[in-house]
Amino acid sequence: MYGSCWKSMQSLGMTCLLVAGFAAPLAVSATTDGPAAPQSTASVPSDADLAATKCAIGEERIVPGDYYYCIAEQTYGEQRYEYAQKFFTTAASWASKPAQYVLGVMALGGDHQPINRPLGLAWLALAAERPHSNFESAYKSAYAGATARERRAAEDLLMKMRPTYGDATAAPRAEERYAQGMAQLRRVESNGGNYCMEGVSTAAQSSMAPDPSQCPPIQVVVSAVDKAATQLFEGWKTHVTVGPLQQVAAPTDAAPGTK
Repeated sequence: MYGSCWKSMQSLGMTCLLVAGFAAPLAVSATTDGPAAPQSTASVPSDADLAATKCAIGEERIVPGDYYYCIAEQTYGEQRYEYAQKFFTTAASWASKPAQYVLGVMALGGDHQPINRPLGLAWLALAAERPHSNFESAYKSAYAGATARERRAAEDLLMKMRPTYGDATAAPRAEERYAQGMAQLRRVESNGGNYCMEGVSTAAQSSMAPDPSQCPPIQVVVSAVDKAATQLFEGWKTHVTVGPLQQVAAPTDAAPGTK
């Protein structure tokens, strides 16, 4: 799915990536236990659709990688591209591989920014660092099409980017935030009742102070957050690194750094 979207990026634009490249942001209501991930690129969202994305502010304290991706999606739809790139970058620092993938494609294609192929290649290398990554084919395609100079420049960039965005640092940091947030939710769950997460409410809830009786049951919130975390950490086992980029003899050679 990611590979086909990658190849058709120029015709479908960024919205293609927002359908195929990302996990759906957290969405909690009193009647659902979490979001459904997009199934295909058949329905490409418009800018208006993206701008209408609802993000749960309270999720930032538990799964910031998912939250900032959601905000990035929203601001992109609002055509505030500089802010969208900022939020994608923040999500990338919290171990969001989809955000790293999008940043790579944006840099390679010059999406509302100057084309920067080494930077795009570096972001894709980070996005593809986990074993059996869904972004591996996109990275290999970009790597095969890069010049030796671009590959060397990408490796120089990776040396600077890994300490912030690589899984060796970003994933444990994100997992610690998730564990702390879930521990808090579990404490609330042990007492039963509902939980009012900022940015999440039912249609019947007033715009005034949250009414706990109108908020989703705590079990629903826990399940939705847990699903978001499962998507965020998919494929991550331990301190997995991309490894150095190396020049290949032919485009058909396997790109280094993928598992």
